Amino acid sequence: MKVTIEVDCTPEEARRAMGLPDLTPLHEHYVARMREAFDGGGISPEMVGAMVRNWAPMNDAGMDFWRSMFAAGTKPTS
Repeated sequence: MKVTIEVDCTPEEARRAMGLPDLTPLHEHYVARMREAFDGGGISPEMVGAMVRNWAPMNDAGMDFWRSMFAAGTKPTS
């Protein structure tokens, strides 16, 4: 037997239903600080690129890692 349940809700409603914390104030603070840093000249696009490369190296091994993560997340469950 196969049962399918479809839930139609906003991301906010889903977050509340699962009991996850509301990180909106933290996100807004982070975005404001990043905007200040970019506008003030403290951060250049090159610095951001270097930071992202350190977080997720995009060589063959890095790409294989992300590919396997997405593949595992999209596999249908039985």
